[in-house]
Amino acid sequence: MPITRAIKREALVLGFDVVGITRVDHASSPQPTLAARLTQWLQRGYHATMAWMERVPEKRADPRIVLPGCRSMICVGMNYLTDERADERPGYGRIARYAWGRDYHDILSAKLKQLEHRIATLAPQAITRSYVDTGPIMEKAWAEQAGLGWIGKHSNLVSSEHGSWLLLGEILTTLELEADEPSTDLCGSCTLCIQACPTQAITEPYVVDANRCLSYLTIEHRGEATTIPSDLQRQFGNHIFGCDDCLDVCPFNLRAGFTREPAFTPSPLTLAPSLEKLAHMDEATFRSSFQHSPVRRAKLAGLQRNVAIARTNQ
Repeated sequence: MPITRAIKREALVLGFDVVGITRVDHASSPQPTLAARLTQWLQRGYHATMAWMERVPEKRADPRIVLPGCRSMICVGMNYLTDERADERPGYGRIARYAWGRDYHDILSAKLKQLEHRIATLAPQAITRSYVDTGPIMEKAWAEQAGLGWIGKHSNLVSSEHGSWLLLGEILTTLELEADEPSTDLCGSCTLCIQACPTQAITEPYVVDANRCLSYLTIEHRGEATTIPSDLQRQFGNHIFGCDDCLDVCPFNLRAGFTREPAFTPSPLTLAPSLEKLAHMDEATFRSSFQHSPVRRAKLAGLQRNVAIARTNQ
């Protein structure tokens, strides 16, 4: 299909590192399986306080409810790995790699909008809708179907070329595009990610309990430190925003190349966040310091709670 090749070419020109396509109106699409997996995960309470995930779970599994008439999904990924190391000396916190640079939502969303405009030029009759992490889309599962990689035992997408250092986005479309082959799970017998999790949040291969996950606890969880069990607080170490522990040990991540996107270049503040300075940061300074950063998600109160826990641990 010439239009399929043209869309993929445009995606790569715009700066995406990988692009794949899956059909959502085909007999082999995974909607029933996705719905069952999501329902089971929710029933176990593994979504913690993220009540928004309970709303219309069938919508999250079926893009045709999100975009009526949807036939295909264009899945893209952008590598965010940079050639820098975090400052692990005492007195400094640790921020997850994806938040070292500018907010990926802004970067990927802008490029996806450009890709939508180019699709409109190629196929004026097409209806499209794009998302970056914020829409009711189980993006990792669809990215796996589109051949971008497979979902690893830590529940993150793994690419044989880029490891887990891919930020994902997708465009739903009414176009009938040529689908790629789904990826094959290459984790094998490896359990390094499960062993590396400091809070044993990976309760079984491919299943994560958000109640114990440091990424959830340091970002999404609202409340004072007293709302976090003391045994989990001790496992925070110096993590103050997110956690890369399960990613850092993955063999596929050790062979990944570095990003071409300058917006992901870290700042001195994100590479070496001083716990002392963050503990005394006021609201205005927080807003200006993290104006274009994902760290805003935790809000000042959440960040300073995490900082207080990290200082106690150190």
